This record gives sequence, C-alpha cells and structure tokens, in this order.
Amino acid sequence: MAPKFLQNLVPRREKKEGDQKLWPALKSITLVQWAQFWSGYVAWTCDSIDFFSVSLTVPMLAAQFGKETTSITTAITLTLLFRSVGAVIFGILSDRFGRKWPLVFNLVLCSILELGTGFVQTYKQFLAVRALFGVAMGGVWGLASSTALENLPVATRGLASGVLQEGYAVGYLLAAVINLTLVAETHQGWRTLFWTGAGISMFAAIIRAMVPESEVFLRAKAIEKAKGTTTTKKTKIFLREMKEMLKRHWLLCIYAVLLMTGFNFLSHGSQDLYPTYLETSKNFSAHNATIATIIGNLGAFAGGSIAGWMSQYIGRRLTIIICVLLVGVFIPLWILPTSFSALAAGAFCIQVGVQGAWGVVRPFPPSPDHTSQTNDLTQIPIQLAELSPPAFRATFPGVAYQVGNMISSASAQIEATGGNNLKTTIMVDGAPKVVDDYATVQGIFIGVIVAFVIFITIIGPENHSSHFEKHKTAFEEGAAADDAVLEDESTGSQAGDEKSLHESA
Repeated sequence: MAPKFLQNLVPRREKKEGDQKLWPALKSITLVQWAQFWSGYVAWTCDSIDFFSVSLTVPMLAAQFGKETTSITTAITLTLLFRSVGAVIFGILSDRFGRKWPLVFNLVLCSILELGTGFVQTYKQFLAVRALFGVAMGGVWGLASSTALENLPVATRGLASGVLQEGYAVGYLLAAVINLTLVAETHQGWRTLFWTGAGISMFAAIIRAMVPESEVFLRAKAIEKAKGTTTTKKTKIFLREMKEMLKRHWLLCIYAVLLMTGFNFLSHGSQDLYPTYLETSKNFSAHNATIATIIGNLGAFAGGSIAGWMSQYIGRRLTIIICVLLVGVFIPLWILPTSFSALAAGAFCIQVGVQGAWGVVRPFPPSPDHTSQTNDLTQIPIQLAELSPPAFRATFPGVAYQVGNMISSASAQIEATGGNNLKTTIMVDGAPKVVDDYATVQGIFIGVIVAFVIFITIIGPENHSSHFEKHKTAFEEGAAADDAVLEDESTGSQAGDEKSLHESA
C-alpha cells in the first residue's frame, strides 16, 4: 500500500443531490454570465500583456537607457514588489464596494501608467512608472477572477478557472505577437508595445463598464441596506472581523504565503528572462526568441485548461504535483539543446507543467451566491481559494498571492546576476564568444523551486470542493467564524466540515 500521506493526495468526494454534469451546466450559463466571464478574462489578459511588455523588450530597454540587463530587471522587481500594495487596496475595495467599478477604475489606471511608460525618457522615470504600475497591476487578478467565476454553475468552475488562468498565457502570447510585428515595423520601437497595451487595457475597462455587477454582491448589499447598516459601521465590522480572522488562521496565512512564493518563483523564473536567455546564451535573433516564446505560451494555455479540469477528479494537490514533476523532467530539453526546434519544444513542455499547476492553484476569490436555486453550496475549484477563510475570499487569496509575488520579485534579477557571474562559450559566425550562461542558471534555479513546490504541496491541507455561498460576507457581524452562515439560510452539514479543516490547517 502507498504511504498514508500519498493516499491523502486524492480527496474523498461526496456525491451531493443536485450536482450537475459538465455539459448540461455549460448549456445553462446565461448571456450575462458569459459576459461576466469574458470581461474578467479580457481584464486578466491585459494584466499579462502589460507586465510582459518589459520582459520582451529587455535588450531594447538596456540599449535605450545605456544599462545592463540586471538594471532593467530592476523594473520587473519593483513591479512585483508593489503588486502587494495594490492587492490590499483593491481586494478591500472589492469586498466592500463590489466587482464592477473597482475593476473599471483599476483597468483605467493600468492603461494610463502603461501609456506613460511609452513616453519615459530616462531610466529613473522608467523605474518610477513601473513601480506605480505594480500597484495598479496588483488589483487586477482578484477583481477579474471574481467577475469571471463567482456566478458560474458549480460544475463548470474547474474548467472555467483553468481557462481563465490561461488568459495570462494568452496575454504573454499577444504581447509577443505585437513585439514581433508592430515593434519591428515602427520607428518608435519598444514604445509601441506599451502604447498598444494601454489601448487594450482601456478597451477592457469599457467592456467591464458595460457588463452588470455581480448578482452575488448585489444580494449581500441589499441585505445590508435592509438592515440599515451605515458605511462607517460596515468598515468597523470589516476591520474587526479581519483581525479576528488573522488570529484564527495565522498558520494558514503562513502556509498560503509559502505556497504562493514557490509558485511565483516557478512562473517568473521560467518566463521573465526567457527571451533574453535565448538571445544571449543561445544566440537567437529577437525574431526567433519571440517565436519560441509564443510556442511556450501555447503549451501554457493547454496545460492550464486541462489541469484545472483534471483537478476536479483527482484532487488539487495531486494535479499540482504531477504538473510540477513534468517541469522537472523537461528541464534538460529546456536548457541543453542549441537548435530552435528542440528549445521551442522544451519551452512548450515546461510551460504545460508551469501553467498547468497554476491552473489549479491560482487564487480565485469566491463570493457567496445566496440566490442559488439549489441547496448545495458552490465549490471553488482552486487550491488556495478553497483554503481561504470564507468571508475574506477576495482579500485573503489576493494578498497571499501578492505577498508571495513580492518575495519572489527578484527572480529575474537573481537569474541575471547569476548569468553575469557564470559564463559559457558559444560559436558566433564561426568564432568563439563568451556569454552569460543563463541556461545553467535557470536550470539550477527551476530545479530547486520544483523540489520546494512539491514539498510544500505534499505537507499542506486540501479542502477539495469546499462551499461558500451561504456564508456571511466580510462586513457582517461574526463573519470571521468559519461556520458563520446567514441567519435566514440552512447551515447544512458543510459548516462543520469547513470549520474542522480550517482549524486543522
């Protein structure tokens, strides 16, 4: 028999009355629900386009400002550092004021700062704008994911969350295509990529403004209005309940941050400096490096979509472990070859694993759907979201994710510094040339992260198919308790189950 900790990787699932199959659930989705999903998807895609605009243009930016690669990657570090600030600000706004207008404002702010990046003239201006952009970028995921997923039928959320996560890969792919076409054909060069990203973000803001607010949040707001609760009182309740939640779940908070630190190191370590690695260590042209990046992102899209669905059946942690093991297996193919076809295949396989794991773990902040016509509570098919204290499902996952992001923010700088200190010799036009050995650095770096992520996933808890829709919201009295369901709702047996898991975590 397998060890107990391995047996526990596959959670026991209970068949609940009223559970839907995938296809009937997909057919039941309304036009408004589809509009909400795709507006959230577009917002998350824009977030990715804006972020990877720097990664794709590192050599051009270095030439523009007369700096080394390590100096340009400082901008990536600053963006990731300040994302945690935006996560806190916009997470609280989302829990308090809804999903719609905070996301619209967030996207407009991203657009303005992305536009401003295209007009900077000095290195210091560039760093300042990218740091501010990090604040705006930090709020997008929580708002976009809740917009996209919280109103969907239960049975569709495993597949939908995987597809939504791959909006990140699609954004990277679109940025690469823009870099391959517009940037190469315009005399403004790298600035074109940032200006185009700004226009796409503004388009996403307009789309979100046209889509209705989440029915989930409107219900909660109507209940509070009926009670006559003032904004000041709700704010005080929110802060008090947040303090109580932190006292109850401090260990879970630490675990969530460690989990997201590993995952962010995994993604940023395999993506942020990848085009630069190909151009420097493998002597690829900028065109071929961009094509390889596009191929890698096709793998990312496939991996995330499949793994999100697969985790519904074999569990979140086991799916994560399989995907991360896949990353480890294909590291040699990712760094050892010299031909375009082999390295592109390595990029495809690596990103299947990286984004497959992310399709399971990406923290979706769910909300309570008290308008459900069934007696079942909705399941949130993402590992971190299922572990979150129910009332703080926008703030908790978003902040844990962004703190992990902040800790891993130096990924590109670590790799760039390692490359500066570890050299290799390649043949360029028949003559040997000493270059930074990013291949060895990235291979060692990702190998260590793979081992860490597998370890932290195995030792952690899993709350597979947890349910939230009858739980109190963060600005209601007693919301910090895991069994704090609404007074007018049937509590059911799930309250005790959720409470026992959070206490054990």
